[in-house]
Amino acid sequence: MTDSADRRACHAPTIGDMEEMANEVLKELRETPFSQVVDQLLIRVMDFCDEEIEAEMGLESPYELLGLYSGVSMDKQSLFDMRTQPDMVFLYRRPILDYWCETGEDLRHVVRHVLIHEIGHHLGFSDEDMEAIENS
Repeated sequence: MTDSADRRACHAPTIGDMEEMANEVLKELRETPFSQVVDQLLIRVMDFCDEEIEAEMGLESPYELLGLYSGVSMDKQSLFDMRTQPDMVFLYRRPILDYWCETGEDLRHVVRHVLIHEIGHHLGFSDEDMEAIENS
């Protein structure tokens, strides 16, 4: 086991560790129907969503949100729109870690699942399409 993998097995990953894991998963997703957006997508890991997002989504707790796509979904994009910010997926580290501890699932699998669903929603994929990608 490498030092990095050993550290992940013993301690909760830092924001940097989770960004590294997410970017590794993102590279793998180049071989899926997501290949058209993966290279332009930025990943940002934060401990929690901000209070504005929490209120906007009507969350009772910031632990309810594992990830969020930020940008203009493909079905609403226009060639004439001026894009001011890149498309991003936010991963919320503390809720993901909480879910990981509760379920016992592999952390990398949880991060992959969140990324697939956030990107899939952006592309307008159905839950069945995203499940097929997860199982591939």
